[in-house]
Amino acid sequence: MDKLVIEGGKPLSGTIAIQGAKNAALPILAASMLVSGTVTIDHVPRLLDIDVMLSILRDLGCKAEHTLDTVVLDTTTAHSPHVPETLMRQMRSSIFLMGPLLARFGEVHIYQPGGCAIGERKIDLHLSGLQALGATITESGNRIICQADKLYGTDIHLSFPSVGATENIMMAAVLAEGRTTINNAAREPEIQDLQRFLNAMGARIIGAGTDTITIEGVESLSPCRYQVIPDRIVTGTLMVAAAATKGQVVLQNTNPSHVSSLIHVLRRAGVQITADGDIIKVNAASRPKAIERIVTNPYPAFPTDMQSLVMVLLTLADGVSVMKETIFEGRFKHVGELTRMGADIRVDMNAAIIRGVPRLYGATVEATDLRAGAALVVAGLAAQGRTVVEQVHHIDRGYDRIEHMLSHLGSRISRLSPVPDDRAVTNG
Repeated sequence: MDKLVIEGGKPLSGTIAIQGAKNAALPILAASMLVSGTVTIDHVPRLLDIDVMLSILRDLGCKAEHTLDTVVLDTTTAHSPHVPETLMRQMRSSIFLMGPLLARFGEVHIYQPGGCAIGERKIDLHLSGLQALGATITESGNRIICQADKLYGTDIHLSFPSVGATENIMMAAVLAEGRTTINNAAREPEIQDLQRFLNAMGARIIGAGTDTITIEGVESLSPCRYQVIPDRIVTGTLMVAAAATKGQVVLQNTNPSHVSSLIHVLRRAGVQITADGDIIKVNAASRPKAIERIVTNPYPAFPTDMQSLVMVLLTLADGVSVMKETIFEGRFKHVGELTRMGADIRVDMNAAIIRGVPRLYGATVEATDLRAGAALVVAGLAAQGRTVVEQVHHIDRGYDRIEHMLSHLGSRISRLSPVPDDRAVTNG
């Protein structure tokens, strides 16, 4: 497994453009299955999760090419509604294919998806939403079969504003007969991006970004070319990294409105942030201030994906901070690793009490999931001495060569890949 080696203590400095949003690109790639033809998607980052999604689409019969940051996907030859179990285990976002495959083929065969181990993430809302549209669902072990000769629009109320369920229902409903209304829908920017993409192909959807989304079913869609929004979590990662290292960075190709809750939190911590158009400037010359209480909640509130990263900043703050996690019960796994670096953190149920320390110290730590891994990298950048981050494949799921991105901003970071062992003895 690859490792990241970081020589910490150097402030980040410079200008960099933000990659396309993984969490927007994945459902958009899945939604391409709703048409027969060639779809071109620009600003798609080169990530493990994207590679897995493209592998699944190829297995379903599509032709897919990813050159630089553009994916050209020909769905004309797609022939299978059966998502392979081996690939589904690699990525939870493979669940996004349920709605499009059901709408296109009248059936879909999937398995319980994999992904980061950050707590229980049931797919009940996905299944109940498709059932409401007319699908029959059969479960056998970890295999799930959804079938529907025809889908019909209906009113659906989500008991929790699930991003994935909202998007799956949207994608299935675009080809359903009649009107579908999703109440208590998730409001994330990635859902708005999916609406824009679907509408560019001829769908009739309004309301994304609010808690009520309305879809008027159409008979068919047409291929299009589309550009994915910038990644708000990568944006936030670099903002926090600049703050934690007392650096000064300029981020281009951002959408400041997508990170407004983070901007508010960082300003409370004493970080200077200015936003102008698609540019965000971060200046953090002094020690951060403690924040009495931060609570993760669905968008537009403070995002769970930024919890571990902001916690790194608070470990260096002057005073005591409290971070409460309300979305995933397993999202404090990074705490033990940060403690090894000198952080003073105590976990009480779903809250972390963080007493700021003057500095962190380099150590060998392990990424347990995507965002925890990114947080440990940021901690290594701010720490005194050398940090080695193991299990980097988790980080590669969401960051396009994170070591290149951070090196561009002056950090001392490199990737170590295992050397093949050529000493194997063969029988002659």
